[in-house]
Amino acid sequence: MRRISGKAKDETLIELQSARAADESSGNGSLSERAPLPGNTETDKLDPSRDTVFFRDGVRRIDFVLSYVDDKDGEKKQERRRAFEANLEKRGLELETEDKSDSKDQKTYFLKIHAPRDVLATYADVLKIKVPFKKSDIPQSQDVALEWLTQPFRLPSNIMHPEPDYFTYHFDKTKTDFFLIGDKDTFFPPSTRNRIVFYILSRCAYYKEGQKDREKTGIKRLLSNGTYTAAFPLHDCRYWKKGRNAEERYNLYKHWARFLCFYKEQPLNLIKKYYGEKIGIYFAWLGFYTEMLFLAAVVGLICFIYGVLSYDDNITSKEICDPKIGGSIMMCPLCDKNCTFWRLDSTCLSSWQSHLFDNEATVFFAMFMGIWVTLFLEFWKRRQARLEYEWDLVDFEEEQQELQTRPEFEIKCTNRRLNKITQEMEPYLPLHTRCARYCLSGATVTFWISLILACITGVIAYRLAVYASFASIIGNHKGESGNHKNKTLLVGGLITPQLATSVTASCINFVIIMILNFFYEKVAIWITDMEIPKTHLEYENRLITKMFMFQFVNYYSSCFYVAFFKGKFVGYPGNYTYMFGKWKKFRNEECDPGGCLIELTTQLLIVMAGKQLWGNIQEALLPLMRNWWSSRKGRHNPENHYSRWEQDHVLQNFSQLGLFYEYLEMVIQFGFITLFVASFPLAPLLALFNNILEIRVDAWKFTTQFRRPVASKARNIGAWQEILNSVAILSVVTNAFIMAFTSDMIPRMVYLYAYSNSTSMKGYINSSLSEYRIPIRPQNMTEDNWFRHFNTTCRYRDYRHPPGHKNEYTHTMQFWHILAAKMAFIIIMEHVVFVVKFFIAWMIPDVPSDVKARIKRERYLIQEHLHNYEVERLKLQLSASFITEPQTSETSLTPDKHEVLSECL
Repeated sequence: MRRISGKAKDETLIELQSARAADESSGNGSLSERAPLPGNTETDKLDPSRDTVFFRDGVRRIDFVLSYVDDKDGEKKQERRRAFEANLEKRGLELETEDKSDSKDQKTYFLKIHAPRDVLATYADVLKIKVPFKKSDIPQSQDVALEWLTQPFRLPSNIMHPEPDYFTYHFDKTKTDFFLIGDKDTFFPPSTRNRIVFYILSRCAYYKEGQKDREKTGIKRLLSNGTYTAAFPLHDCRYWKKGRNAEERYNLYKHWARFLCFYKEQPLNLIKKYYGEKIGIYFAWLGFYTEMLFLAAVVGLICFIYGVLSYDDNITSKEICDPKIGGSIMMCPLCDKNCTFWRLDSTCLSSWQSHLFDNEATVFFAMFMGIWVTLFLEFWKRRQARLEYEWDLVDFEEEQQELQTRPEFEIKCTNRRLNKITQEMEPYLPLHTRCARYCLSGATVTFWISLILACITGVIAYRLAVYASFASIIGNHKGESGNHKNKTLLVGGLITPQLATSVTASCINFVIIMILNFFYEKVAIWITDMEIPKTHLEYENRLITKMFMFQFVNYYSSCFYVAFFKGKFVGYPGNYTYMFGKWKKFRNEECDPGGCLIELTTQLLIVMAGKQLWGNIQEALLPLMRNWWSSRKGRHNPENHYSRWEQDHVLQNFSQLGLFYEYLEMVIQFGFITLFVASFPLAPLLALFNNILEIRVDAWKFTTQFRRPVASKARNIGAWQEILNSVAILSVVTNAFIMAFTSDMIPRMVYLYAYSNSTSMKGYINSSLSEYRIPIRPQNMTEDNWFRHFNTTCRYRDYRHPPGHKNEYTHTMQFWHILAAKMAFIIIMEHVVFVVKFFIAWMIPDVPSDVKARIKRERYLIQEHLHNYEVERLKLQLSASFITEPQTSETSLTPDKHEVLSECL
């Protein structure tokens, strides 16, 4: 209502109330909207309320807002707007414009849109929106056991369950009295209203009557060509203060978006009611994933603690650090020319570090994570099935595929063909056009994946080239003084050439990953648009497939290299293997003397932690800095001086692909903690801390930084479910290979049970090193390095016969025993984990039994109530026809009519 004072205010309110009462008493059907007030009444001259979601009359609700400005292209855009708004009014929508003189920047017009009840009813019927027809008579399950323990984590009941539980059915405009319609103005909630209005906006044309141009259709094209600058539904109130009869956004901020609520449960029902089912499903999945991470984080922490506590029992590291054992073993150079001979005890620190992650508990944790993944996916299916029922999404998938055709598909596909099912002409994409577009799309994706592999190859070349430099620098520092207590020796002992190369290469690789991501996101959207998918679901699934393929190669390829390729194709002294051929002098990398597992841990930690840190900076710090800067630039007036649509207009737009990036971030993280978790048991703990923060950051963004998104439905997490299943299966294989070929666990076990004389690990170091006879002045060694060396032999990591043996430098029988043990371990571990996975999946049903019973009960009640409703309506029709029929002897009811009536009843 506009603000007036004194007697005029009272008189105006009385006139409005009497006009509304008279209009309602005239009665144009149960869902008809009263006519708008005349344009020249006194109320139109009143100043609008500064914080309202209603038209100037204070009665009609604003369901959507469009904004635009006048610019140099004003005439053409104005013509489009006039045609578009005229077509919207023909569809039954009511419009009201706020002049630019009333906006704070004196430039922006705001077009407010209201959907009358008749329009809402029509499109609710078209979209098959479910509405209540009977209050649920199924008692809610009560968590009685240990309720006092969970009480601190619970939210108030009115927040967790903001509306009663009803049985629902698809809305039918011809059966309005079948449904529970209380207040006709609030029967359709705001989320449903803005969904219907957006459906109309996306399919409304903006060409004039008499013309026909299919390209000129939909609000998306009007936004892309600048005719309108924004299109959004309104938040119901300010997030820090309750509005008039509106408090959902305030409750979400108070009980969900604040970080101090990190230990509280999420109000999923309120999220669904305010933002729609699609966003609700995302937060339900993220919350469940975080809860399950708690178990994995605890077990991973226990395994890490075991590595710390068994520190003193590590005989292998003790032998490496022993001056009499490790100090007396001279190792062959790890690179050509710049690398010197080195003593084994110089890797003492890296050996101890490797033991923290490469111990007996690592095998258990790798197998546990394979089972944990199955438990997570199976329990999520059950949780998802319960949400599908509670949120009326059980039968939604077919409707979504059939009804929600993308406007872009309807516009760009000019060919028509007969649909054999509906017998109507529909747009379609010819086969030859589709194949050409798919070929171009596949070639583009292949090119970008090849570009990633080329960048990874460049990073590998960097590692090979820079390793020699680090070895020369650190080696020179170590040789500057004969005093072994020199500080430079301490630095050289802490920062080995392998560690320096691995850290710098990981950082460079992370930068390359972020740069390639930035460009490929735009390319992926472009090629998906070019394919012209038919439905929104198909569009998202194709984009998901392209982006995940790229991200998988981009983020994981460096980890795959360290885990499965580095140190595996090295050769041996005198016959080394070179990258790009011997003429390039890039000798393939060897593993750190402590094993490649610690390098995989370093790579995983830098990429995973760097990605999470960068994501949090983008999501939290940048918006905070933006808000601080905007406040410095000058909003001197309090926000209640601005209208509700102006307050929302300055917020960020939540794009259609907003949730896509959120899911992608979490699925990439899921890959890190499953595919390579055997190398870093603390990865689930890092992911847990990140996700606790992620939930509240996302909630804060939705409630304070973003405009209210258009509510949309989704019954599950879509294609992400299949991706998670694929990653879960692949994780069993990768962890088995990591334990077999990257870890030193299998060689140690073979030595312990087959080659040790004392049933202990004593002598393992000597057994795992082979001997090489140094030739006189090798060409790939500097004279200075040669004269510093006084031995005739050096040692290297491998299992080969010593010089002088009849099969010198060929693999020993111990090598083949270890290889057989590795293959046996992979087969046994994979089969054990897969058998347990499939058994668990078979034991845990996807849909809980009580949910199945509720679905059957609801379907039974729908059929029963529909039958009773149709019978009662038939009774009324027959009674009405009987009363209006003339009562004469000729027209009196015959026995045949009585029989027909009794059969109908």
